[in-house]
Amino acid sequence: MEPLRLMAVHAHPDDESSKGAATTARYAAEGAEVLVVSCTGGERGSILNPALVGDPRVERDMVAVRREEMASAAAALGVQHRWLGFVDSGLPEGDPLPPLPEGCFALEPLEVASKPLVAVVREFRPHVMTTYDENGGYPHPDHVMCHRVSVEAFEAAGDPDRYPGTGEPWAPLKLYYNAWDRGRILAFHERMLALGLESPYEPWLERRPESEDRPVTTRVECAEYFPARDAALRAHATQVDPAGPFFVVPREEEPALWSTEDFELARTLLPRVDGIEDDLFAGVREHLGATRA
Repeated sequence: MEPLRLMAVHAHPDDESSKGAATTARYAAEGAEVLVVSCTGGERGSILNPALVGDPRVERDMVAVRREEMASAAAALGVQHRWLGFVDSGLPEGDPLPPLPEGCFALEPLEVASKPLVAVVREFRPHVMTTYDENGGYPHPDHVMCHRVSVEAFEAAGDPDRYPGTGEPWAPLKLYYNAWDRGRILAFHERMLALGLESPYEPWLERRPESEDRPVTTRVECAEYFPARDAALRAHATQVDPAGPFFVVPREEEPALWSTEDFELARTLLPRVDGIEDDLFAGVREHLGATRA
C-alpha cells in the first residue's frame, strides 16, 4: 500500500511546533509522509525570547533567522516542509486596532491566497489535512486566513474545474482542526498548584468561557514524541521563551497528565465513527484497501 500522507497547514513558522507537533512526529516515525506548510515567513514576529532581544543578527535579518529555525524544527520532527510565500500580517494591537499592513497574507483575496496551497495539495496528495478552526485557534488575522485557505484547498483541490493550471485534481479524505481541550489545560493548571508552583494557565481558563470550547473528536497518543516536539519548539529560539508557559509543566509529569494531542474532525469524505477516534487516519487505511481491492 502506498504511504499514508498527512499535511499540516500553519500560519507561521513555530505554529507547527506548538500545535500537533508530537502527532506529526509520530506519524513520520511510523512511515507516513508528513508535510508541514507555512503560509507566511513570520517576518513580523516579535522576539519573545529575552535572551535574544537586541541580538544584532536577529534584528538585522529576522527573515533568514526564522527560515533557519524552521529548518531545524522540521528536522527535529522528521517532517517535510514547504513555504507558501505570503507575508506575515503581524498581530494588530490597540483600541481601535490599526489597519493591517498592505500586501500582507490576511488581506490577500481568498483565491489568490488559496491557489498555491491547492497546488501543493495536488502535488503532495495528502489523505488527511490539519489546520485551525474558523477563529484561528486564537484571533490572529493570519490564523483566521490560514483556516480559510485550508478549507478552500480541501474543498477545491479535487474539483478539476477549479484552480486550473495547478496540477491534477486530488481530494483529501479528512480535514481536522487542532483542538485545545479544556481538560488538558485544567489538568496542567491543577498539577502546577499541587506542586506549589505558579500556574500560567489561570488567565486562559478565566478569559475563555466553556461556551467557546470546541468538540474533540480525536485523541492521538503521542507522549513518546513529546521530546521531539520540545526540540522543535526550542529550535524556534526567537519565538519561544525557554522559561515560558510551554515548558513550565515538569516534563516527567506531562505524559501521565495528558498523553494525547487532540483534534476536531471538521470535514470528511468517509463515514464518521461513533465515539472518540485515536487516529487521524481512522477509516483511511480501510478505504484505501477497499479502493485497491
